[in-house]
Amino acid sequence: MVSGERFLVEYLITGDEAAAYAKVQDICVEQTVEFPPELIRDTWIKEDVVGKIENFEYVSNNLFKAVISYAVETTAYELTQLLNVIYGNISLKPGILVNRLDLSLGLLSAFHGPRFGREGLRKLLQAEGRPLLFTAIKPMGLSAAELGRLAYKFACGGIDIIKDDHGLTNQPFAEFTERIKYAAAAVNKANLETGGKSIYVANITGPSDEVIERARLAKRLGAKGLMVAPALIGFDTMRLLAEDNSIALPIFSHPAFLGSFTASETNGISHYVLYGQITRLAGADATIYPNFGGRFSFSKQICESITAATAVPMGKIKPIFPSPGGGITLPLIPELLEVYGEDVIFLMGGGLVKRGPDIEDNCRYFRQLIEGSKAYSA
Repeated sequence: MVSGERFLVEYLITGDEAAAYAKVQDICVEQTVEFPPELIRDTWIKEDVVGKIENFEYVSNNLFKAVISYAVETTAYELTQLLNVIYGNISLKPGILVNRLDLSLGLLSAFHGPRFGREGLRKLLQAEGRPLLFTAIKPMGLSAAELGRLAYKFACGGIDIIKDDHGLTNQPFAEFTERIKYAAAAVNKANLETGGKSIYVANITGPSDEVIERARLAKRLGAKGLMVAPALIGFDTMRLLAEDNSIALPIFSHPAFLGSFTASETNGISHYVLYGQITRLAGADATIYPNFGGRFSFSKQICESITAATAVPMGKIKPIFPSPGGGITLPLIPELLEVYGEDVIFLMGGGLVKRGPDIEDNCRYFRQLIEGSKAYSA
């Protein structure tokens, strides 16, 4: 009935030893058969389908680490069901955090992952041996034409990737189709004038019945990449976009609505798993998240864990770019280069404006900071 191949999920469990172990036993059942084990008559279901405790150990006061293995067949080789097995019903129970995934090669082979990954995105942008530069056109309320003018300035200044702000969807003051036309044309014009290779990334987060068509429309209108918030449209929808050969554009994952998964130290999913491993499985080529020291609460340790997960070996699943943002400013760049090295996409929004009124000059300064520093090549 089953192959014997299993994958591992590491959980952090709170409670005293007896309570924690009882939670682990419950996870094995709740995440698979969801049925009283003593009432199961088929031996093979008890032995092969129900989750197995592979390890249980003390971490610190009222904190234990457990590793549970699951038969790969329980996932049906579907991303939705894989996520359900990892953290479905138990997401409704306290004191359980998904800390790490160790997915078998057979299971990993069922997923395509990112189309471009780090290497492919660098090739697209013709940008080797340095961090990539990323910014967003905003604020919400500007017209499509005004957003296009901003995109032009960013591209003239040498920013590699110019995206919609995540709140720009299809508002009447910058309707989707009009905005894409202006922004894509603006970036293309700047590239023709400067010889640059900047790309415009359209935010296609929207109603489920419109996402795929928005992606195809954005491509037809000149967008060279897509941004989605997988917590809003679904991780499996992002996977579908990444695998669609008629779209074939790099995907940038935005963290909007993901915060509650990682806000607690005792419940949810670790930053490593959510922003790194799951996001890669779902096909993103870059994962956007808040940088430490900005206006969000992510620590340096958290950011380093996400970075590690973007490149941890996962079978044929390509490494992706970490893309810290959320309050990065130009004075922080030297320190961040030492932390992230060259395989990073720095996302800077308001920080590019604060330096002065000349946006193109600010962008050139940003580029000079990156290209002039040797910190990332040490």
